[in-house]
Amino acid sequence: MVPEWQDAYLDYNHLKAILAEVSISKQPKGSDVSGKLKRKVSLYRAFSGLTGRRHSPRKQDDAIITNIVQNGSEESYQSMFFMSSDRGGENEVVFFRRLDDEFNKVVRFYKKKVGELMEEAEELSTQMDILIALRIKVEKPDVAFEDLDEHVDLAGSAVSTVNSTNGSATGRSRLETTQEVEMADDATSIGEVMEVKEPKSCCNKESRGAFQTIQERPASLDLLPHVRINISPETPVSTLKYMVASSKARLSYNKKELRNSEELMTRALIEFYQKLQVLKGYSFLNTLAVSKIMKKYDKITSRKASKAYLEMVDKSPLGSPTEVTRLIESVETAFIKHFANGNRRRGMDILRRKIRRERHGITFFSGFFFGCAVALVVAIVLVIHLRDVFESNGSSQFMDNIFPLYSLFGFIILHMLMYSGNIYFWRRYRINYSFMFGFKQGTELGHREVFFLSSGLAVLTLACVLSHMDMDMDPETKRFKIFTESIPLALLMAVLLIIFCPFDIIFRSSRFFLLRSTFHLVCAPFYKVTLEDFFLADQLTSQVQAFRSLEFYICYYGWGDFLRRTNTCAQSNIFEAFYFVVAIIPYWIRTLQCIRRLIEEKDVRHVFNGLKYFSTVIAVAMRTGNDLNMGMTWRTLAIVSSVIATISGTYWDIVCDWGLLRRNSRNPWLRDKLVISNNSVYFVAIVLNILLRLAWMQSVLGFREAPFIHRQALISIVAVLEIIRRGIWNFFRMENEHLNNVGKYRAFNSVPLPFDYDEMAR
Repeated sequence: MVPEWQDAYLDYNHLKAILAEVSISKQPKGSDVSGKLKRKVSLYRAFSGLTGRRHSPRKQDDAIITNIVQNGSEESYQSMFFMSSDRGGENEVVFFRRLDDEFNKVVRFYKKKVGELMEEAEELSTQMDILIALRIKVEKPDVAFEDLDEHVDLAGSAVSTVNSTNGSATGRSRLETTQEVEMADDATSIGEVMEVKEPKSCCNKESRGAFQTIQERPASLDLLPHVRINISPETPVSTLKYMVASSKARLSYNKKELRNSEELMTRALIEFYQKLQVLKGYSFLNTLAVSKIMKKYDKITSRKASKAYLEMVDKSPLGSPTEVTRLIESVETAFIKHFANGNRRRGMDILRRKIRRERHGITFFSGFFFGCAVALVVAIVLVIHLRDVFESNGSSQFMDNIFPLYSLFGFIILHMLMYSGNIYFWRRYRINYSFMFGFKQGTELGHREVFFLSSGLAVLTLACVLSHMDMDMDPETKRFKIFTESIPLALLMAVLLIIFCPFDIIFRSSRFFLLRSTFHLVCAPFYKVTLEDFFLADQLTSQVQAFRSLEFYICYYGWGDFLRRTNTCAQSNIFEAFYFVVAIIPYWIRTLQCIRRLIEEKDVRHVFNGLKYFSTVIAVAMRTGNDLNMGMTWRTLAIVSSVIATISGTYWDIVCDWGLLRRNSRNPWLRDKLVISNNSVYFVAIVLNILLRLAWMQSVLGFREAPFIHRQALISIVAVLEIIRRGIWNFFRMENEHLNNVGKYRAFNSVPLPFDYDEMAR
């Protein structure tokens, strides 16, 4: 099932509930229903050959009649039940009314989607014609436009020819017909395979035009001189071109232009093909649901009504998806021919949806690493207790210099664990996160893979911490061992090498996806803002302390005396400046993204969202000034700006990002649709979000130090609370986005087409 279309499917569970009421009403009063059902099942299993023939002494074939009612341009499928006077007949009438309503809902949705796909097929056919003409013009620049005659009809068939100047065919090129698709078992020639038959249409007359034969369609090659390349402002270069010049540039007939057009066309055809496959699966699942529910009805009531009803289903567009099947065959034909050089296996491998394989080794090593991490934690606690680490002379040096180095990895590990939990619950509640993030099919990470990575990193980090618990320095040189003091730097370099490793190891596609999204953030607002980009930017706003730890790495190993575990970072003006800069970078990126979305979408909500992040930028600046200068003026400004940022951020989280606190919703003070049945979960999440937001203000309220805990530990605890809050925010943010997609039946991404042309010329 497509999660975004869940409201468009046949409500099978509700129909089963009605059948349960029918079954109960069929039982005599005072009888043991459960006992009778058990005896019925036992008798059915023992004498299935006999009981299947004699459920009732009278003929039940005429229990219902079906009819197709024409209401203007719409067809309605209805059934009439004639046994309402029998025991439980009223419930059976309700059952058939509900079944008719559900079936008509499914048929209307199916016809609407088929109509949309037929229109899209027409547009893709024209785009393919232009691409083929461009390909010939680039590869054979001496061929005149009037000598070209090639057309691809995705809605029906595909054929191509290249005429010589004297009007006769001189040979076969790779652009000519290379049919290797078995579209019909009894086809004896290409002509039979390519023959277009007018199917039974479920759509309007305009949609039927997609099934025109090739001879009836105009030659789209004449459009080539009038065609322009679409410049979609998605990259920095295209954005600058879009701002400086027109959004559409004329064709220059070069290979780079051809290659870019082919890439866009390939993506468009793959997305279109998957739409067709999903719609075909939608037809099959709903037809199967009707068949199963009618068989249950026959078994419960001992009637034979399923035959008549299923005959009506077979006559409907849902029962005979001719248009979708023909479109699938046409797309396969065109794609294999023009994008796979006639290689069917290669073409179908590209077109088909990739399914992610579960690996048992991931599960095993996840548990193994988790057990090792727990053992290392116990070992570290024992070492601290036995050596009295925090009572020794070097404990203050360790907390000021070594603890911030390892806290960086602690923040990353915790965030990965929260993300692993997010994925688990997204899958459990059927939230289509992979579609919303735009992950490549078959390569998205599951909760086991993310947990495997986080537990593996935890083992490495804890092992390094355990080896770094040496508090004794050389009494002569007053220095620690260089090998021991270089462990955090070596760990950081190892993690960076793994992230940037170009080899296909350790989930390369996911690593590159992360790097690409990070690069989009660096170049904001010149890249088109997608959900994965602003979602990643929101994650970074909760990792401010991790950025500051990374800054401390550079200062400590670059300018500090790490062999003596001392540094002068706090006295450096450059360090203080960057201490402020790295804190506001994530919020500034989100502000720029809101500006970009405002320009593209013209939605005033992005203005308020941008102001929210900008207020946070001001609050972080005031808080940083308060931390560095400790003046009363800075503290007052920090408190006021932090209160404003906290209130606006909390309101936006709950009302806009989560879509909650709707006064007139079906679920009071929540929203109409919820994926979690227990409403108290949402109220708990709201309270936790408010409390954890208040922890964000601890530094400006003067709680930077406590008598029982070190300052660095307190800073880390506050950072941990913010990461936990972000993990909770992630689930409800994606839930709200998923429900918005469900409400709009949005199950596919829009792919930009390469060409633009004048409709009059067409």
